[in-house]
Amino acid sequence: MTDVHWLSAAQRLRADRIPGVLVTVAAVRGHAPREPGAKMVVSPDDTWGSIGGGNLEATAVERARAMLERADAGPEQLDLALNERAPVEHGQQCCGGEVSVLLEPLPVVPSVAIFGMGHVGAELARILSRHDLELHLVDGRADRVAAGRLAGLADAVAGVHVHHAPVPELVLGQVPRGTHVLVMTHDHAEDVALCDAALRCSHLGSIGLIGSSVKWRRFEQRLAAEGHSAQDLGRITTPIGAPGLTGKSPATIAVAVAVDLLAAFERERQLERKTPGTRP
Repeated sequence: MTDVHWLSAAQRLRADRIPGVLVTVAAVRGHAPREPGAKMVVSPDDTWGSIGGGNLEATAVERARAMLERADAGPEQLDLALNERAPVEHGQQCCGGEVSVLLEPLPVVPSVAIFGMGHVGAELARILSRHDLELHLVDGRADRVAAGRLAGLADAVAGVHVHHAPVPELVLGQVPRGTHVLVMTHDHAEDVALCDAALRCSHLGSIGLIGSSVKWRRFEQRLAAEGHSAQDLGRITTPIGAPGLTGKSPATIAVAVAVDLLAAFERERQLERKTPGTRP
């Protein structure tokens, strides 16, 4: 057990993209080693905090790790009696009471990086910020990622990470494994540089490029000249967005891209359920 507050542990697991389970003493009847509200966090390899030790805690940790093996596990309640007559696997606790424990998954959430905080990027950030994910906003122009311009994200559900990066390609090496990258800067030269750099990164998820088929044909030629194979180029999706939403306003494009991303997240969750252990 590591001596770190449970909230810090949960935040660390989220940042490191490691799944966990939050374990809370939900109710106590009679005598018990900890009071209602006591918490601990369980990961595949460690624990933080305590709900009272002994069989109670060991059983909760065992149940939590079984949940981690199931990608589709939802919250569970565990009821344990603390007396000499109760069946135990990890030693007796004779406090005499009963304890109800709530186990809540702390999943690995999707990660998205938007390169280019122009009109479409800003609209897309607004939509995605309402979802539980890690959202990286990247632009080489300081005014585009200024606090005032991003004030609408102050109540974001997402974890928002703002990068003012004169060389945006460098941020690709900083985003988490499995991050979905969206290239939509104001400069086609920057877009192609980002595509080139993204194709050289093995840790990324999908790579999406905004633009027309004419733009992509030019990019294909330039990227092929940089040594990228046809298979490499197949990693880039362009145009981006859900088919059928053909409007050209920034808000419409942003909705189309968000719909497509949310569908991709759902496909990833379905894949995890079928093949546990495939988390990015």
